[in-house]
Amino acid sequence: MSGKHIVYHIPVCPFSQRLEILLALRGQKDAVEFRVVDITKPRDPALLAKTQGTTALPVLETPSGAILKESLVILRYLDEVIEGPTLRQEDPLDHAIESMLITREGPFTMAGYLFVMNQDPDQRDTHAEKLLGIYRDIDSFLRHHSRKEPFLFDEFGLAETVFTPMFKRFWFLDYYEGFELPDTPDYRRVRAWKDACMAHPATQQVNKEEIVKLYYDYALGAGNGALVEGRTVSSFAFLPHWRDRPWPPRDKYADSASDEALGLV
Repeated sequence: MSGKHIVYHIPVCPFSQRLEILLALRGQKDAVEFRVVDITKPRDPALLAKTQGTTALPVLETPSGAILKESLVILRYLDEVIEGPTLRQEDPLDHAIESMLITREGPFTMAGYLFVMNQDPDQRDTHAEKLLGIYRDIDSFLRHHSRKEPFLFDEFGLAETVFTPMFKRFWFLDYYEGFELPDTPDYRRVRAWKDACMAHPATQQVNKEEIVKLYYDYALGAGNGALVEGRTVSSFAFLPHWRDRPWPPRDKYADSASDEALGLV
């Protein structure tokens, strides 16, 4: 045992990035040991033994050997135990308000991932409108509850830590679906929030090129390291490094690119 909390994770995972943002905000990047899991290979039996057979990541192991699952549970736990002031609001009412906003993250994330994985071009507008409806709901929430722009409260906090990794993953919607928020008043507040979250110095663990290249298989309907038909290497493979690969084709509804075209072999 290292004496530190250990997080088993996928480097590009948005749920793991939440923990990295927390540590960056605290100035405690070395307080947790991150151990990388290659999702393109079968899970290590030793890790499966720790998780009682479940494969979802991230997973946190405490210095005493206890295992915690679910990224929001892990995030809230680390927020309490890592040295420094908590991200969560101390005032009970304010904490309840940020928790209400956080409940919107699950449907938001699901809508975005279903959108990018959709393979029927006739359903594109339906997926886009579903996601836009959630953006409008968040816009309304922020206008009603936030005290000043751009964040929910005075500073980047718990709700921002939860949502920002998803804002960054949705670069894959910009690239593969040409999706963007309309430049209309009912998206103005949420756009300001999104832009401020993505620009914050503590949230720069990933970039658009990395997301677009690694999530190509998601755009073809294959998630979590699954292989696209006719391919032998997942876009989530560690090698070749994503920087050394060409940008994937934007048209996800055309024929899928080969391993060779993606620079994977």
